[in-house]
Amino acid sequence: MSSKKTPAYAYLRTSSATNTGADKDSDKRQLAAIGAFAAANGFEIVGTFYDAAVSGTDPIDQRPGMSDLLDAVLANGTRTILTESPDRFARDVLVQELGHKMLKDRGVELIPTTSPDYFTEDSPTAEMVRTILGAVAAFDRRTTVDKLKAARDRSPWTARRRPESGPGSRCGRSPTPRTQVSKDGQAPITSQYRTYDGDDGSHQQQGRTLHRSRCFPDAGTPSCKERSAPVPVMEHRHWWAGF
Repeated sequence: MSSKKTPAYAYLRTSSATNTGADKDSDKRQLAAIGAFAAANGFEIVGTFYDAAVSGTDPIDQRPGMSDLLDAVLANGTRTILTESPDRFARDVLVQELGHKMLKDRGVELIPTTSPDYFTEDSPTAEMVRTILGAVAAFDRRTTVDKLKAARDRSPWTARRRPESGPGSRCGRSPTPRTQVSKDGQAPITSQYRTYDGDDGSHQQQGRTLHRSRCFPDAGTPSCKERSAPVPVMEHRHWWAGF
């Protein structure tokens, strides 16, 4: 009794347009190598996808044949892709690692027939590429954080809410004495009611401002202790007491 075979897809790729066509054998040779490997290792080819005249340095998600292959893989339970060699999948090392990572994240196994363990063993090249990818990802995150911080610093709302340091400041606003003009229109009169830039001038706000000025007196203003001195009370007398 024969054992059950594992379903797999065959992926073919040819870089040059001069090697494609009915009279060329590039795709036929690749498919023959994949078929021989599948028969010897218990795989069954359930579909074939071909990228003709596609460079091996192109990202795999930009290839028509590979895009159709990914759609077929995600549509059913087949999770194995066979290709003749690693350079048929991608000729550029970085594209190889990125493409293999994308397939691995989707639970897809990629097997080159000339080197079945190529994408599973920890080679120095694969380790170097993973290190570079990690450094690039960290750089991208740091750049994004710096851009967001610069955008917040440029925001007028953030600048308006940032408090200023210094004595007498409240929420970044310096106290400004309210001045009045005398009746004769000559000498300005400084009122004991102090306001701050942005105060609405209401009685409630003026009361809070006056309370602060009494509890935190400026130079030349009587202290809280002096204000709290007892005030003499006049003796109450009836109007007839003088008679």
